[in-house]
Amino acid sequence: MTNSDYIIKAAIKKVTEKLSEILVEKIEEATNIAQDTPAILKKEFDNLKESIIEEASKMEKAENIQENEPTDNFANSKIKKALNEIKSINKQIDLLNKTINNQIK
Repeated sequence: MTNSDYIIKAAIKKVTEKLSEILVEKIEEATNIAQDTPAILKKEFDNLKESIIEEASKMEKAENIQENEPTDNFANSKIKKALNEIKSINKQIDLLNKTINNQIK
């Protein structure tokens, strides 16, 4: 074997050892991540569930407000109608008072 043959064999051996070392490290990392994954997923699922419940509550409140608005609008329209009638009656009273005052003079 020549000197370059030894260099090639040594390079292949060291590269193989390094790749094996990296592979073992990455497998260990993946194993650790896989062990933590259920806890991480549970936490994320719990957060999602809480945000869904919160959003549903907001939507329910908004719907309740919208359901109450027509009643409020109905009451407001009744009040406006009554105020308009009162205004009309006041105008008629003013006109009647002016007529009476003119007849007295």
